[in-house]
Amino acid sequence: MGISDAGISDDTAAAHPAGRRRVVIGAVALAVVVAGALTAAAWQNRDAKPHTAGGGAVRVATAVVTRSDLSNTQTLDGTLGYGRTTTVKGSKAGLITWLPAAGTTMRRGEPLYRVDNVPVPVFYGGTPLYRTLEARDTTGPDVRTVADNLKALGYDIGVQPPVGTWITPQPVTQLTPTTPVTPTTPDTTGSLPSASPSSSSGTPSPAPSASASTAPVQVKRGDGVLTAGLVAAVERWQTAVGMPATGVLGVGDVTVLSGAVRVDGVQAQLADAADGTLMTVTSTVKSVTVSVDPSEVGSMRRGDTVTVSLPDASTTRGTIASIGATVRTSDASSGDDASGQPRLTVGITLRDTAAVRGLTSAPVQVKFASETRKGVLTVPVGALLALREGGYAVQLPGGRLVAVKTGMFSKGVVEISGTGIGAGTKVVTTS
Repeated sequence: MGISDAGISDDTAAAHPAGRRRVVIGAVALAVVVAGALTAAAWQNRDAKPHTAGGGAVRVATAVVTRSDLSNTQTLDGTLGYGRTTTVKGSKAGLITWLPAAGTTMRRGEPLYRVDNVPVPVFYGGTPLYRTLEARDTTGPDVRTVADNLKALGYDIGVQPPVGTWITPQPVTQLTPTTPVTPTTPDTTGSLPSASPSSSSGTPSPAPSASASTAPVQVKRGDGVLTAGLVAAVERWQTAVGMPATGVLGVGDVTVLSGAVRVDGVQAQLADAADGTLMTVTSTVKSVTVSVDPSEVGSMRRGDTVTVSLPDASTTRGTIASIGATVRTSDASSGDDASGQPRLTVGITLRDTAAVRGLTSAPVQVKFASETRKGVLTVPVGALLALREGGYAVQLPGGRLVAVKTGMFSKGVVEISGTGIGAGTKVVTTS
């Protein structure tokens, strides 16, 4: 049997007498996505009075079609903290002479630790110092890291060559050892043998470094150039922070991080070698991380609003800031999840950090709205009738059936649409 233009076929209308039974969808709607599991009950559609069928009474009443917003939610366990930890390793020869305490916040220009009593300050950036910056006009992203940080710290670094400029790095000059002048026996003329210019003057003479490259290079986007102005700024900064004012920066002289950090834990001890693991650091801002099954991530979007329930039963709003792209298998011994199943990490920023003041780490619950439908027509799930020929209908108080299409199910109501159905329409439903 098919559904006619009027909503239900003539055959269906002819089957209206009192003896005819129809399947009625019972109240089924989970807060999570409902796959369409509906329970059937039978009643006669002659009127809206209770009717006994098979020894059980099904009470019916009327409900009004309303226009509202629907959403499905799921609540998952999360952890309040400072986010992912990052390990800091030293790369400078010497011994550790000072380390910060756990919980300390370190910002640009401040010493993260000391080696042989010389500070190793924090710089912000994405490229660490991977070579000694000494030769004038050296070009690269590591130079840009130095230039950006000194400028941010208030130092005049001069003018940087624009992108596209061709630069010829200058060879590094090294001092050659002075050759001592040894007195000799006068010759027959009574004069001393002549010496080479370098030895006779007793002054070191510059010689180009064999490793220096003088091939021209072009300044690329993201590059910096070690100009005379930048070298002078380096020297002034070194003097101010207590480093030898050489104008030269080597690997390990600064620690390049993405931004300000909070010291999470210190692994090294005083007098340890400075070229090993020193500490772990985190973000300075509290956030929430949630371990999520990969199959549940599809309904989550960056920027979505979530509700975080705190240990004291209060709630605060949050925003999905990141959704991990790497699936990892949780370890039951780690305490984050006992299932040993593949998981993704979802990061959430808090809109009101004052709500978690005084908490360093705590278990929380996060409510996600996995799907939202705004301004849709809804009826109680009990108003749906499952038609024998397939699909669903609702019954008007006079007994007429109107075919409808269903959408989202949520918390006992269902989204519907159909010809002649609008906000305020009365329909028969279970009570």
